[in-house]
Amino acid sequence: MNRLTGIAAFVPRALRAAGLAAALCVSAQIAPAEEPQRGGELVIGAGYTPPSFNPAVQSGFGAGVPGAQLFAGLVRYDTDWTPQPYLATDWAFSDDEKTLTLHLVDNATFHDGVPIKASDVAFSIRAVKENHPFKTMLEAVDSVETPDDGTVIIRLSHPFPGLMLALSPLLLPIMPEHVYGEGDLRTNPHNLQDVVGSGPFKFGEFVNDRYLTLERYDDFFIEGRPYLDRIVIQFVRDRSNMALLLKRGEVQYNPFTSLTLREVDRLSGSDGLVAVTEGYSGIGAINWLAFNMTRDPWKDVRVRQAVAYAIDKSFITDVMQLGRSVRATGPIAPDTPFYTADVALYDLDLDKARALLDEAGYPADADGIRMKITIDWIPGTIEFGKNLAEAIAAQLREVGIDATVRSLPDFASWNTQISSTSDYDLSIESVFNWGDPVIGVHRTYVTSNIRPGVPFSNTAHYSNPAVDDLLERAALETDPELRRQMYVEFQKIITEDVPLHFLHVMPYHTVQSSDLRDLPVGIWGAMAPFDRAYWAE
Repeated sequence: MNRLTGIAAFVPRALRAAGLAAALCVSAQIAPAEEPQRGGELVIGAGYTPPSFNPAVQSGFGAGVPGAQLFAGLVRYDTDWTPQPYLATDWAFSDDEKTLTLHLVDNATFHDGVPIKASDVAFSIRAVKENHPFKTMLEAVDSVETPDDGTVIIRLSHPFPGLMLALSPLLLPIMPEHVYGEGDLRTNPHNLQDVVGSGPFKFGEFVNDRYLTLERYDDFFIEGRPYLDRIVIQFVRDRSNMALLLKRGEVQYNPFTSLTLREVDRLSGSDGLVAVTEGYSGIGAINWLAFNMTRDPWKDVRVRQAVAYAIDKSFITDVMQLGRSVRATGPIAPDTPFYTADVALYDLDLDKARALLDEAGYPADADGIRMKITIDWIPGTIEFGKNLAEAIAAQLREVGIDATVRSLPDFASWNTQISSTSDYDLSIESVFNWGDPVIGVHRTYVTSNIRPGVPFSNTAHYSNPAVDDLLERAALETDPELRRQMYVEFQKIITEDVPLHFLHVMPYHTVQSSDLRDLPVGIWGAMAPFDRAYWAE
């Protein structure tokens, strides 16, 4: 098998086609290639401060954007879903697809000058498998061998179609064992301060809730890169301030959700700014309403279904989001080969919602109130969090559910409330599919991933042995059609059980300066290395 071209077979054909279409779209919008200019500073606006900058222990864009700059991965992805060399120069699978052999570049060093060795890669794989919120992502990895400092052999217990995706810096950051190998990785102080990585930029300074600076690593293993001198990630909670900073040119790049769609429209095409939608194809972001199934009344499926019937999804997509988002019908994003719309949809039906609440034993009192609850949202996600929570609260009052929107001060507080203590009723969350269901979908539904303190795991505390068995078999299945059928069955079960109610697919935009060049627009977008980014002269 050819060491490069053979790997593409592990990526679903439909996803590769979607990536290719995106690549053609992107190429039509980007200025012709120029000679990259060295120097300059890029200021990125972020909506919240993550509890860690190390993607080995923290998922999501809060850690993913800085993490992909601080840490290199074995491979990287552009727009067509085909893995490209990064720390690994080449690789090959065995005929039974249960062994992957990779060869490393021979001139790579960590930011403290220590050479990157195969043993560091083996440590990183073990550490991510043990500590990452996506418990199922590397579950198939049985062992890692390092016959020499430049060779890594990954042995799998069974073929795993998502393995190459999992080798991205976003999901498998290569860490120095001599820095991160002692004690509990999740509490290692180098996750947040004095980070020692392997990527194109090294840690500069972090001031909590204000900014993080990343400096060019001059000994980066790709000669001549990165081009930028510095990246500053500025943490801006107030979306109106974010819009003002972009307008003034004090922030030049803002991905994901810090702005409303109307603000995106106002900023795009003026003051040297453009808005693009490329760079999100691998993410598969769904916004949902999670139920805390550790407490009443959410243990009762009838109450969860009543809430689903009471929410007007068309109002959310067509009015609140200006017709730019589409409805999410289940746990798998629509633009994947595993998706089906043949599930329980819960179209708006207030009478049915009231009847279910009556049946479950929650009649309305003299004031028409059946219960009082709270709705949480992730700090920094105003339009797709706070605004959505307030709209849903108003809709739930129509069926006698008195919902109070609770605004927590920061991500760490939200994580404590939702994950550590499970002290919540409902929570609006934007969660990613991450390309393959084993990576980004299983984690939310398997019983084994109920992990207090770990964000974006199974924080709803959903447990269904039939789902556990089905997902375990889907992870082992190599026949694409049989695997798709398993995920279709899975979607049907989840939408009947309603541990979460699916609202819409995230209409992500990136607002950026029109003078920026070669920003990452591959499948991971801003959660990919910025080593090729530069300012036009």
